[in-house]
Amino acid sequence: MITIDLSNNHIGGTVPENLPRTMRKFYLSANQLTGSIPSSLSELTLISDMSLSGNLLTGELPDAFQMLSGLVNLDISSNNLHGQLPSSMEKLSSLTTLHLQDNQLSGTLDVLENLPLNDLNIENNLFSGPIPMKMLNIPNFQKDGNLFNASVSPSPMAPQGSSQFSDVPAPQYMPASPTNIPSVQDDGLTYKTKNVLLMKLIGSVIGAMSSLTVAMLIAIFCTLKWKERKLQYTGFSKRPALHEGERPKEPLNTGLIKQNKEAEKVPEESAQNQREHKINMAGSKSLLVPPLVEKNIRGPIVLNGTSQRIPAKQNPPTTRSFSIAVLQQCTNNFSEENLISSGSLGQIYIAEFPEKKLFAVLKLDDFNSMIPAVDFLKLVESICELQHPNVVELVGYCTEFGQRLLVYRYFSRSTLYGLLHFDNDPSKKLSWNARLRVVLGAAKGLEYLHEGCQKQVVYRYFEPGNVLINDELAVRLSGCGLALVMSPESRTQLSGSSHAFSSYEAPELSQSGSWSEKSDIYSFGVVMLELLTGRKPYDSSRPREEQNLVRWANSQLHDMDALAYMMDPSIQGEFPVRSLSRFADIICRCIQHAPEFRPPMSQVVQDLALVVDDAMKTTDENPYAVRQETTGRPTLNYW
Repeated sequence: MITIDLSNNHIGGTVPENLPRTMRKFYLSANQLTGSIPSSLSELTLISDMSLSGNLLTGELPDAFQMLSGLVNLDISSNNLHGQLPSSMEKLSSLTTLHLQDNQLSGTLDVLENLPLNDLNIENNLFSGPIPMKMLNIPNFQKDGNLFNASVSPSPMAPQGSSQFSDVPAPQYMPASPTNIPSVQDDGLTYKTKNVLLMKLIGSVIGAMSSLTVAMLIAIFCTLKWKERKLQYTGFSKRPALHEGERPKEPLNTGLIKQNKEAEKVPEESAQNQREHKINMAGSKSLLVPPLVEKNIRGPIVLNGTSQRIPAKQNPPTTRSFSIAVLQQCTNNFSEENLISSGSLGQIYIAEFPEKKLFAVLKLDDFNSMIPAVDFLKLVESICELQHPNVVELVGYCTEFGQRLLVYRYFSRSTLYGLLHFDNDPSKKLSWNARLRVVLGAAKGLEYLHEGCQKQVVYRYFEPGNVLINDELAVRLSGCGLALVMSPESRTQLSGSSHAFSSYEAPELSQSGSWSEKSDIYSFGVVMLELLTGRKPYDSSRPREEQNLVRWANSQLHDMDALAYMMDPSIQGEFPVRSLSRFADIICRCIQHAPEFRPPMSQVVQDLALVVDDAMKTTDENPYAVRQETTGRPTLNYW
């Protein structure tokens, strides 16, 4: 069981304690549940979405979030919960949406400071103390109705009838209170004198306001002049006229406007003119660059003098348009020292922005850069909607001077392919449990692309080189959504040869050429086989019958003795036989010749989660284990 949705009913009682460990989505909002939230929720290690809002729950939040690193959305609003936020909430490394409003929660927000939140609602609680500075950058942060900074005592109010600055004598022309206004009876001033003093006071106030107004107008005028001169200096052309009735809600993306005035008269440039607009990104460091520009793509996009609007989604992710100057500056002019890798689409460079923020910049090569700007921006919009803990996040793009660049949030240089086949450091060899964690993370990413997106994404060219791994063995898939850009000539660059990549391709592609989620699942099965054996999918250095990994291994996956022989000799340690057997069974189902017999990725994720559970058990609990000897192949031990 993966999903339970019983929202908007009249269910009473308490929240169940013994929920299936395979649960991923759990919704019980708008019911009449009572009692407290059980601590057994810590066992739902695969949970990604949970809502218990609109109930009658009481008590404190359990300290049970340390194992829920995959939880993305949590809503426990509109209950009667109290107490402080548990310290284990700081382990929710994937949490982007958190709703706690309309409770009686107290304490500080320190445990939420480092979470990747985009939507946080804590209104109408009893939170106090200072708000961490990092949390002020959360895009949607609602915090009214709390006691923040209540520990700082406000200045005491002055007693009625006395001045807060009583030690400083007030000016003679400014009355301190209505009771000490000069009068004829108490100081002998005439009515005429009193009017003169009052007129002086009014004149002083009017003069001060006039001076302030003039100063503000001068400042505004100077600012406008400065902006006008800056635009003239950068050489940007004036905005083209919009169609009748069209009014942009945000600034136009001036970084995409042609600087040549002739471009407004000619709808399309010749190929020669396009070549003249390109620049050599790896050229001399003395290259003249335009000024730094960052824009947002959510307004009308101006191309060749016409306005084309990309439809906006509800709450779209923020994606910026970077200028070439910014990217050149942050990549050291796309130097070799900043080059991470060269692949099928182009080169990837590491970019260091201010405050040590790191990004990865994919510069499409000349052939792949031929995609029209309108199509490229639609591609950017679709990729930036891919938001998942196991997918690399796109944060920006650049289209200046005919270039096509994509800016991703930096994650890691290490790939699964490199760790398996090129890293000779024994300390970096992946253990059995580490391989299971990696393959489960990659499976979750593919499952999201197939079943969790608003529009299904078929990866097409899934292979270990696109599986990024950091030092904590967290996994993210790179290149998601870019298959449509890839040219046929560049596909063989994925693993260095046509033989290498064709070994990942599903058999039906050689006949129909039709890609689907089933072809992705076949490729995923080949990657699992690569993890099991440590072999490349095609290796011409091996005997002829062993060169193609799938053909050689397929018939042996249900033979435990043969399976133990096939295992990667670099795997150290001991692991359960049942874990190994289930892993091989998943491979068999994924690499079925007929696509209709391959399981969906949600089933693969569920089965891999059980394999991970088996592997985590000690050999005392499961005595039937495969023991990896220090020399030779692993042997089966049944004791």
